Amino acid sequence: MTDWEKRYQLGDTPWEKGMAAPPLLEVLAKGADWGAGPILVPGCGLGHDVRALATLEAPVVGLDLSPTAVERAREFPPVGAEVYELGNFLDPAWRAGRKFSAVWEHTCFCAIDPSERGRYAEAAAACLEQGGLLAGVFFLTPFDPGEAACGPPFATTVEELDAWFSPWFERIDGWVPGAAYPGRESREWIGLYRKR
Repeated sequence: MTDWEKRYQLGDTPWEKGMAAPPLLEVLAKGADWGAGPILVPGCGLGHDVRALATLEAPVVGLDLSPTAVERAREFPPVGAEVYELGNFLDPAWRAGRKFSAVWEHTCFCAIDPSERGRYAEAAAACLEQGGLLAGVFFLTPFDPGEAACGPPFATTVEELDAWFSPWFERIDGWVPGAAYPGRESREWIGLYRKR
């Protein structure tokens, strides 16, 4: 199991790009219905995606397992009504009694062990209000051909995503993003799911 706190303390964070994920900016430009908030960003890291979502003028909660990541995210000037919390998205105790209008997925699903993906889907369904949006960018092929395919990040497929989410969600859109961090071009897929 990855020690995310240790990696943040050591600065061993190759996923940290210093800006919001280009696929998120693409989704925002398309005008998806995020609801009135709050919007949840599990595995938020330093909060770049959180601050991009805060431009929607809805409350946004950035959640991370790493105290260092949360502390550093809080050091950025606020954009809107965003907050950062220490916690585990997969822990029912953390999400008990909480409801969100949307969840933005970027780095949590690909970071957890694939055996936990069922728990992830259940957690997303449990914390979203009826009609809530699960939007995310998912890693399809994180590794170069011939490179050892060990994660994290762990790869997925569109078919697998649909299978995990279909008990609670209907897929309303999906596409390969036109913009990506350098090196991730054509390796990711944006999925938009609406909770039934």
